[in-house]
Amino acid sequence: MTFTTSHILPFDQKLVWDWHTRPGAVKRLTPPFVPMSVEKEATSLADGTTTFLLPGKFQWMAQHQPSGYIPERRFTDVCVSPVVKGAGGWRHTHTFADTPEGTTLITDYVDSRIPISHKKLCSVFAYRQHQLYHDLAFSSSLALTSPSTKPLTIAVTGASGLVGRALTAQLTTLGHAVIPLVRKASHLASTTKHAAHPHSPLPRFWNPVNPAPDLLDGVDVLVHLAGEPILGRFSQKHQSQIRDSRVIPTLALAKLVSQSSSCSTMVCASAIGFYGFTTMKHNTTHGLTETSTQGDGFLADVVAEWESACAPAHPKRVVNVRTGIVLSAQGGVLPPMAALFFAGLGGRLGSGKQWMSWIALDDLTDIYVRAIIDPALSGPVNATAPTPVTNSEFSTTLAHLLHRPSFIPTPAWAPGLLVGKQGTQELILADQKVLPAKITNHDHTFRYPTLRSALAHELGKESLF
Repeated sequence: MTFTTSHILPFDQKLVWDWHTRPGAVKRLTPPFVPMSVEKEATSLADGTTTFLLPGKFQWMAQHQPSGYIPERRFTDVCVSPVVKGAGGWRHTHTFADTPEGTTLITDYVDSRIPISHKKLCSVFAYRQHQLYHDLAFSSSLALTSPSTKPLTIAVTGASGLVGRALTAQLTTLGHAVIPLVRKASHLASTTKHAAHPHSPLPRFWNPVNPAPDLLDGVDVLVHLAGEPILGRFSQKHQSQIRDSRVIPTLALAKLVSQSSSCSTMVCASAIGFYGFTTMKHNTTHGLTETSTQGDGFLADVVAEWESACAPAHPKRVVNVRTGIVLSAQGGVLPPMAALFFAGLGGRLGSGKQWMSWIALDDLTDIYVRAIIDPALSGPVNATAPTPVTNSEFSTTLAHLLHRPSFIPTPAWAPGLLVGKQGTQELILADQKVLPAKITNHDHTFRYPTLRSALAHELGKESLF
């Protein structure tokens, strides 16, 4: 079986090639809908090896071939894992050619006898094409709008989580250095072992309650993502874990930022839970923006306290990224929802009239990058797509994309069996119509402004260029 696909990118060839040589590139190009994840990246396109993890603890080892390498023109990787070699092998050649218009023609050649469908290969390479284009387009927009593009050293808590992994890979492909701040010695050893590149900064041990005074030495920006997962029955214990895992570490880090001679910016995760679990309380049908007041409920109180915990960092720049429902095929709400709909068991939740303020994972990391480098951005920033939808609209869109029905509604009482009455009210049936006013006013462009485009990218439903 041979497979070939080409596409033209409106960017200089050297720019495109250089992007592929940076740590994080292979992670950015690995589709979330395939059952493989990057364990360790190649340190060289000429002769390095990238290791992917497959189900059952199997490995896919892609070894780059010196004979297939031409600087700025071509690189080739061959799967040397025994299981894959025995199933028919895999050879992937990537070529880069400049065009008279100053653009870049990329051609992918695959030679394999692995029994994989042409349709699946089209989905994989369509994802890669769209991802590469959007990453380069975003990078170019930053170069035009940012006063300084010098490489930064960025410390990140929660770097191993869903958002942290994606953000770290994006930052390193942009040329920045990322230092993971890890809470356990075992995680410290694991992170060091699987470092993306030998020249990448080593992770640092972080005590959330009492961080070391030198934790941020040499760091330009702190990104704080860590926190206890919110989903669960809202018992007193769970509520305490939600609150304490956010407020206490944030306060300690903010004090550290204020004392740091190098760290000028703190970007802290937050949530649209600040606005409460119902839009009706705010007496508006137009949507909630960063100027809207705090809503009601436990989560609204926690988010308000969480953001206030950043106060000691002032007068350093602080950005609170109020995040909506993150859509990713790698985690969060989308995988279980997609599985339910794919089985033909999907439908609206409750009345279906409640608003869902969602955001694609790549759009969320774009906003984090903007928050990191744009000195004009500060305070709360709504990280939601510009087109919130009702639950019924979400269900219909997902069903159409998967070519499945959506006529089996979930009763409003059903989620309470898992998360209780309060969890159902504040999470599952939350009615939040939130708009990204501040980032839009900063001329930010969303990759996936519509729900269908976001779901298509995450679920492998895009077309080749």
